[in-house]
Amino acid sequence: MTKDEFLLRFNLLQLTESEHNYQHHLPLKSAAVLIALVESDLDEGLQVLLTKRASHLKHHPSQVSFPGGKAEETDSSLIDTALREAFEEIGLVRESTTVIGQLPAYETISGFHVTPVIAIVKDKQTYQIDENEVAEIFQVPLQHFLTTKKHHVFKASRNGKQHNVHFLPYKHYNIWGATAVMLKDLVSHLN
Repeated sequence: MTKDEFLLRFNLLQLTESEHNYQHHLPLKSAAVLIALVESDLDEGLQVLLTKRASHLKHHPSQVSFPGGKAEETDSSLIDTALREAFEEIGLVRESTTVIGQLPAYETISGFHVTPVIAIVKDKQTYQIDENEVAEIFQVPLQHFLTTKKHHVFKASRNGKQHNVHFLPYKHYNIWGATAVMLKDLVSHLN
């Protein structure tokens, strides 16, 4: 999918209902992630930028995720949070991103109220990994998520309530949880 096709669909269509159904029972901390769609100079279409979290982290160690994290008092908005965290984690500079919107917020098992911010990123970035937070950066063609039939949903129970856990495999990566449901919602929004 090209940048122009994505923008047309994203701006004209509305997400009817989120696939996310987990609700937390405690007060939540605000957070934001950046769904960075990288423009490719090649004829590959947009690429979804993902990270693999460092294995020593307290929350979601070694999981595939979007760059992002907890809101700080100095952040002027959740967009600012997502952009700041992307810079801190992988060195993605704000000047190379164009924010185009966001998806509804998600509640996570780890106690966060996470807002996904969507941005188009210019190709040819030089990333600088913060090894305290990120073990790896990789990209997946957006087309993979638009066309894959390998979207799995499992029922789980927590505190007596049932919720869905989503899985979207790609090569040797197992994309699951909040990251997978955000990708699923983005795809639903575009179709």
